[in-house]
Amino acid sequence: MPFSAISPAWPLLLGMGVLMLGAGLQSTLLGVRATHEQFSAPTIGVVMSCYYVGYLVGTIIAPRLVRSVGHIRVFAAFAAVASAATLVQAIAVHPVSWAAMRLVSGLCFAGIYVVAESWLNERASPDNRSRLFAVYMVVLYVGLGAGQFLLTLWDPRSAGPFMLVSALISLAMVPLVVSAQSAPIVGARGRVNYGDLYRTAPLGVAAVFAAGVITSIIFSIGPVYARLIELDTSGIATFMAASIFAGVATQYPIGALADRMDRRVVIAGVCATATLVALLLVFLPHGSRALLIVLSATMTGLVLTIYSLGISHVNDRLEAAQMVAASSALLLLNGLGAIAGPLLASGMIGLFGPNAYFATLAALTGGLTLYCVWRRIRRLPVPAGQRGPFLTSQPEPCASIGADVAAGGQLAPIDESALADANQA
Repeated sequence: MPFSAISPAWPLLLGMGVLMLGAGLQSTLLGVRATHEQFSAPTIGVVMSCYYVGYLVGTIIAPRLVRSVGHIRVFAAFAAVASAATLVQAIAVHPVSWAAMRLVSGLCFAGIYVVAESWLNERASPDNRSRLFAVYMVVLYVGLGAGQFLLTLWDPRSAGPFMLVSALISLAMVPLVVSAQSAPIVGARGRVNYGDLYRTAPLGVAAVFAAGVITSIIFSIGPVYARLIELDTSGIATFMAASIFAGVATQYPIGALADRMDRRVVIAGVCATATLVALLLVFLPHGSRALLIVLSATMTGLVLTIYSLGISHVNDRLEAAQMVAASSALLLLNGLGAIAGPLLASGMIGLFGPNAYFATLAALTGGLTLYCVWRRIRRLPVPAGQRGPFLTSQPEPCASIGADVAAGGQLAPIDESALADANQA
């Protein structure tokens, strides 16, 4: 991809890269610090889930705010509030204040992602859109992964890491604020009915929801698990970074495979393999740290493709005009799953100990594997010539498509002739 195609988006990419350094550090820091403060596992789950509650609210209100006051103002305002919320967490170390600030952070990050996606969509052309978004995803993942190692610079029990997170979030504003480029325009979005969407592509909808549960467990409870098995600060950073970088490495090869095969077979294969690896980790002795990191990264690299596979499968069964509204609904559905993930995993850890972390992930991927098999029995695959391309994406950087989605809207009728070879379940 030529640099000329990226250069119009460089303020956004630079700002988001700096922001992700702070976001990657913040999530891991809170989990580690919470264990030092002896918060119970269920309490940590509630605190972490509040981020996704705020995020879900943000996906609804932020696009409307962007249309009212503009992209750059929204980005700056939300970044400033998120920066302040981080400092409050350093001052008031209590589950209630942390939960409130996590909710505020989630809402703010949703607004920031609204700006990011809209900006990229306006700067991209049909010829380079997929590649530009791929560069964007790499920037996000590299920032998140590199942010893990910032945890080693200070004792997590001190205020230093919180101050660093706040500084990074604040600095993320600078490239966009000083840029001379004009901000894009956000248009109105359509609406979609969840019942219609589920009837159109049940497996895709289930995969997107499950991906929300699984991903939120990994990013919110993963550091807690690492701390509970007595990894040191450097070990926790490596554990999380390896998982994030694995998610970058697996997107393209699994996506290429999904473009050549029935996507349901790929989803089932990914989930089945992840289940086996997770079960191995349940029974792995905690002394095998190197093997733990390798196997955990393998499992995480697999499950971080489920969201992309799910939305690609849904889009295979939709008309082009339906895809934007459907993607909006799927994003909100993924957010609902993300709220449930930390609550589920932390509750299981509280009851059964640290090994319940991977046992919970194994149960989720195993359940989705069985559902994949059942759906494949009930419905024939979409013919190869009617499949769309694999969409390499994760839910959070696509917040702006959550605008104006609510129950009560309707999907346009499905063109049954386009799916003549598919049996309706």
